[in-house]
Amino acid sequence: MEIVATPTSGEIRIDGALDEDVWRTGEPVSAFVQAEPREGEPATEATEVRVAYDAQNLYIGAYLRESEPDRLVVSEIRKDYKEETQDGFEVILDTFGDRRNGYVFATNPEGARSDRQVANEGREINVSWDAVWSVRTRRVADGWTVEMSIPFRALRFNENGARAWGINFSRRIRRKNEIDFWSPVPRAYNLSRVSLAGNLVGLPGNSSGRDLRVKPFVAGRTVRETGALDFEARGDVGADVKYGVTRGLTLDLTINPDFAQAEADEQQVNLTQFSQFFPEKREFFLENSGIFYVGDAARNNRVVLTPTPDEDLLLFFSRRIGLADDGREIPIIGGARLTGNAAGVGIGALTMQTKRHDGSPSNNYSVIRARRNLFSGSDAGAIFMMRQSTDSAGDYNRVYGADANIRFFRRLDWNSYAIGTATPGLSGGQYAARTSLNYEGNFFHGKGGVLQIGENFNDELGYYRRTNVRKWFTDIGFRPRPASLAAIGIREMHPHIVWDYYENLDREMVGKRLHTGYTFFLNNGGFAELSYNPQFQRIAAPFEIHDGTPPIPAGSWGWNEYQVYGSTDPSRMLSLSLRAIAGGLWSGTQRTVNGSVTVRPSYRFYLTGGLQRTAAKLDNPNADFVASLVTLRTNYSFTTNMFVDALSQYDPERKQFNANVRFNIIHHPLSDLFVVLNEQRFLTDEGTTPGRSVIVKFTQMMAF
Repeated sequence: MEIVATPTSGEIRIDGALDEDVWRTGEPVSAFVQAEPREGEPATEATEVRVAYDAQNLYIGAYLRESEPDRLVVSEIRKDYKEETQDGFEVILDTFGDRRNGYVFATNPEGARSDRQVANEGREINVSWDAVWSVRTRRVADGWTVEMSIPFRALRFNENGARAWGINFSRRIRRKNEIDFWSPVPRAYNLSRVSLAGNLVGLPGNSSGRDLRVKPFVAGRTVRETGALDFEARGDVGADVKYGVTRGLTLDLTINPDFAQAEADEQQVNLTQFSQFFPEKREFFLENSGIFYVGDAARNNRVVLTPTPDEDLLLFFSRRIGLADDGREIPIIGGARLTGNAAGVGIGALTMQTKRHDGSPSNNYSVIRARRNLFSGSDAGAIFMMRQSTDSAGDYNRVYGADANIRFFRRLDWNSYAIGTATPGLSGGQYAARTSLNYEGNFFHGKGGVLQIGENFNDELGYYRRTNVRKWFTDIGFRPRPASLAAIGIREMHPHIVWDYYENLDREMVGKRLHTGYTFFLNNGGFAELSYNPQFQRIAAPFEIHDGTPPIPAGSWGWNEYQVYGSTDPSRMLSLSLRAIAGGLWSGTQRTVNGSVTVRPSYRFYLTGGLQRTAAKLDNPNADFVASLVTLRTNYSFTTNMFVDALSQYDPERKQFNANVRFNIIHHPLSDLFVVLNEQRFLTDEGTTPGRSVIVKFTQMMAF
């Protein structure tokens, strides 16, 4: 499939009106087809798209016709909104024509903006990538229109113009839960499946430029620790620099980075013997993070609604840099990152230097990653990581390894890696290896493999749950769509089995888990699932499952869980989500409820209230406990460039209250004003002053 870009010499005003001559004379594409709900059939609503260009910009104009325009669904207008809950239009640009990587630009009927980078057909998605681009939309009598302007300097591409770009367009019609594509994509995949894109031809050999951006910041804060009497004030200055070294490589520098605007961690109710996992939320580490990925985390983009155990190994986990295990900040002096592609090789290099702080030594953290594209959808790579104390040459940790991802017949993937570590004082068993096969089809999906981690494996820049373990795993399911069920609101059924078996390297079983579930996906986007989950754990040492209770003794424990899990239509003004578990827990029983209610009176405002509560009765009456967590999350968007977020969390058992409020104005492209308020209170200590901080941060991006 092919679309021709039309040259224009006249000015295109980005206002969503589509009233310039080029939008009348350019040849449109309009033969969109469904991926959902009826794959391969023509779209139920007409869509026309045209592409134009001048010396500086690529322009995209779209006319999205709608037979019921008063039923367009818009639930958010903030930057990088949730696309799946509303009507929307997306474009992906494969600027190197390699059928693997691309840039995605998206909008909704109110002109909200979302952008991201896609690598290796969605195995890595960088949602924190930001470009300087413009979009405006208009609602019209028979639908809505889109007008985009994407500067060539914001992209990387072959400048000789000899190779066609890959391109695809996607439209979501939320009231029908319909997804349409210009170049057809099976429903098991999405827009990130770049190999299925069409061709964009007619572009000249424009230069992408070098895209030098300097972003200084100034920040001030006043902080009072919990129990302290006085506030301490301080100020910081620093800068981020981004430079396009070549058309395929980007260098990022950061000096005295400040992450005050990062969202607070969400508290968790942890009923396992393992440490909690908190995701990375700092912008610098999220950008271009996909190139450094080697690990077990799922990398397809189909929403996984079945509960699975936490992943067992994430080789590079950037929260190890600049954050202590308890979440305290360790100051970072600065760092550099080089990412991109050169001669068919994906390259990633990162180095960060931390200060000596509160007994923690000064450390340098470095990561080097290379990945070579092979045949269609396949690649192989290598990685080296190091933590080196700058106080002692003998204090270090090194990690090295290789991985391969091979695709067969477009739907079958083989993924493997082998990792070694080196740490002073350890010898033997410093390795990890994994191999798996994964098939993803419309009707059937299946995965199976094995992971082994040696007893002295020590990755100080990663996250893993166990050593001295071999894990066998499989995940099999079917997705039938009986036509007879559509009339009662059911689009797809999903019977499935997930099985994990853990043994130590002496072949003694240390854990197993079986999840047998039956999921119903509804026409409106909701779902319901029933499942049965027997499991077994053998623990070598006692551990405390809840504050103040006797520990769970060492030994073997087995129990069964019965679960109901579901959600209503998330695009509605009122939506509900519920997970309820009854059955065993270690030496006793549990009743667990995890639910939330979301209210969206308009696309400017939403409020979500949540409750997690577990009531456990164990064989030792003194070990019985109730663990609860109440959360309240709100967002109000004044415009697409000004919004406020708030996250409040309350632990009734500990009488602990935490709040994080963030106000953000995007005053110029990629330039922000942040005002952040954090508060922590322990309601049992009436005489203790609450912890509180107020932070103001101003950034200004300057492009050269």
